Amino acid sequence: MDKHKPLAPQNRTLVLSAADRQHYRSRLLTLQSAASLEAVTNRTLQQNFLEALPHLPAQSVDLLFLDPPYNLNKTFNQQRFGRTSLEDYEQWLESWFAKLLPLLKPTATIYCCGDWQSSSAIHRVISQHCKVRNRITWEREKGRGAKANWKNCSEDIWFCTLSNNYVFNVEAVKLKRRVLAPYRDRSGQPKDWQTTDSGNFRITYPSNLWTDISVPFWSMPENTDHPTQKPEKLLAKLILASSEPDGVVLDPFLGSGTTSVVAKKLGRRYIGIERDEYFCCLAEKRLASTCDRAIQGYSGGYFWERNTFKHQQCQASPKLD
Repeated sequence: MDKHKPLAPQNRTLVLSAADRQHYRSRLLTLQSAASLEAVTNRTLQQNFLEALPHLPAQSVDLLFLDPPYNLNKTFNQQRFGRTSLEDYEQWLESWFAKLLPLLKPTATIYCCGDWQSSSAIHRVISQHCKVRNRITWEREKGRGAKANWKNCSEDIWFCTLSNNYVFNVEAVKLKRRVLAPYRDRSGQPKDWQTTDSGNFRITYPSNLWTDISVPFWSMPENTDHPTQKPEKLLAKLILASSEPDGVVLDPFLGSGTTSVVAKKLGRRYIGIERDEYFCCLAEKRLASTCDRAIQGYSGGYFWERNTFKHQQCQASPKLD
């Protein structure tokens, strides 16, 4: 029996039917012995990532993206993650983080996500093994209001590298912002901004405060029923900044597959690991649905402020073949 009811006409959420799941599970990979890089790239591995790690090739990953369960009570399909003390959460992070490092190239970059409650534990763990370079805070505009506290509408991403020799393509992640006060020099020419038919814009360097991210919602084709899905635009920034074309991106907490989808769109190789079969199949369906390189809020080589640029993504549905 299908898990989902029929969607409203404007609801573009990608759903996984029983037929989809039966079809896409045949594409999943489970490692039981050493595998070559060619055998695991551009594949979805369905297993606990700690079981897969010993079989993955050493020093093969250029970018490691970590989005582990936060220290919250949360159910992921059939898997429940229970909140613990901050000390226990830190010990859990420490139990697996260092085991991922042998897979990374010496020039690799690591991004690790967290919320305000888990962020301090994450920093303590990663700072023992990596060079922590920054903490990105991004505005998660969704969220419930609170009567006796400030509304939680931000999350953190820790930016780390293994060494001082790493990739950072700053020109690939600049922002195009609308100019509200168009200052001109003495000759009357725009100063550090451009005039266009659609308005005045300034190209700016990326900062560690992101206010241009839209959390996926029901009218966006990238939306799924995963409870903590990251936006494609967010992953695009990280992948463009910290990897080169054809580089290898690893996500051991793949969830609904955003990392793999964006890596594919941007011409990178990916390795996605997720223990839940439903989400693995959902990721595979998203990959099969990727018919172009469109990423909402990214166009012409620039990231745009939220609600200033609209791009119609491909709406084609994948055929079961």
